[in-house]
Amino acid sequence: MILHRYFARKFLLTFLAVFAIFAAFLALLDLVEQIRRFDSDEVGFRQALGLTALKIPETLYEFLPLIMILSGLSLFLGVARSSELVVTRAAGRSAMRALIAPFLVALVIGGVAIAVVNPLIAATIKRYDVLSAQYRDGIESVFSISREGVWLRQGSAEGQTVIRANSANADGTQLFGVSFVAFDPGGTPVRRIEAGQASLSDGYWLLDDAKSWPLAAGSNAEVNAERSAEIRVASTLTRERIAASVGSPATIPFWDLRAYIRQLDAAGFSTRRHNVWFQTELARPLFLASMVLIAAAFTMRHTRFGSTGLMVLLAVLLAFTFYFIRNFALILGENGQIPVLLAAWAPPLAAIFLSLGLILHLEDG
Repeated sequence: MILHRYFARKFLLTFLAVFAIFAAFLALLDLVEQIRRFDSDEVGFRQALGLTALKIPETLYEFLPLIMILSGLSLFLGVARSSELVVTRAAGRSAMRALIAPFLVALVIGGVAIAVVNPLIAATIKRYDVLSAQYRDGIESVFSISREGVWLRQGSAEGQTVIRANSANADGTQLFGVSFVAFDPGGTPVRRIEAGQASLSDGYWLLDDAKSWPLAAGSNAEVNAERSAEIRVASTLTRERIAASVGSPATIPFWDLRAYIRQLDAAGFSTRRHNVWFQTELARPLFLASMVLIAAAFTMRHTRFGSTGLMVLLAVLLAFTFYFIRNFALILGENGQIPVLLAAWAPPLAAIFLSLGLILHLEDG
């Protein structure tokens, strides 16, 4: 038990050190990118720093497998050089038992990532998208799903428009049972429109069988209401912007994702991408733990055997191979070419079994 605690503490400290180095390096790169991306007259250093603070958590979350493989390599190279693994074997502990503590720590890190860090990242992604849209275009659009149906918000210098629909097509460009409420720049409602259907075209919504109520102060809205076969409402939304909002499961906290999937399904949207993402997040701890096993498979040998640089290179290449296989499997799962569970769970399980096979062959074979 003492040995397990020692290896667990050593691996955790190594992981935190590598994580801090990556955080500092990526923050510097992203800060430069934010300054380059936006006009300096509209976005100063303070605003760019705020955007960087919102963007970095998402970037680090994606880099977790790389951070994990580098932490594993650093740990096992260190204990190999100091002959701690030799002493461990001499005490009757096999290489497999020495891996238990780092493997469990990696699982715990993965669990904390999806349970605690994932909801924080979902919030920062949403805030970053809103701020970057405001800085870039001066407009704001928001998409959300609730029990009441589909909600969108579009805005410009002329004011905001809130859109609610009972359901929508797969890409959100056709809304059914729709209601538009327009607000002036001061936030006062000025117009309400209800229609059976609304279709998004270039620069406007086309509403069929619509009824419009002016909401001017002191007037009778129902008396002044007008019914039209078609009404056009100017829009800053595009098919790509709606698809990006609907199709980004990373913006949904992990604990809310199952309920969001049910709401998407009820609204008529495809939920396959969100189901793949949910299963992938569940499998993330295993995938991170597999990175530790890959590092161990190539670097647990004593340095006197030589070829340390080659072993490190092979470990990194194998880790990147499984990372790309995982991403490729996710794409196939989202496209419906392979089952969702296979896309999410096969890569981490394959990485674990392959690594264990290498360890058993090289160390205990």
